Amino acid sequence: QVQLVESGGGLVQSGGSLRLSCAASGSIFSPAMAWYRQAPGKGREMVAIISTGGSTNYADSVKGRFTISRDNAKSTVYLQMNSLKPEDTSVYYCNLYQTGSTFWGQGIQVTVSS
Repeated sequence: QVQLVESGGGLVQSGGSLRLSCAASGSIFSPAMAWYRQAPGKGREMVAIISTGGSTNYADSVKGRFTISRDNAKSTVYLQMNSLKPEDTSVYYCNLYQTGSTFWGQGIQVTVSS
């Protein structure tokens, strides 16, 4: 089993920055990891994904503002969010995929005030 614990969310003004962290524990075998988000009344969308080897992909809405990274020794993935906008307000979820299984964190609120 895999557990994911997110941290680093909160309230920030437009233009500000936050860094989310997601620590994974349990039976982990070189997984791909990602961040998703879900705003009220909307579906869950992929924000950024990073492979075991460090290849990354981003949603168009966050390219140039967000950076995903990982520390394999700590089994942790990060999301550095800069130039935040009110439309980035969402619950952010950490995601881990390995050997055909997907795991989710509990979600963490990010609120950007205008």
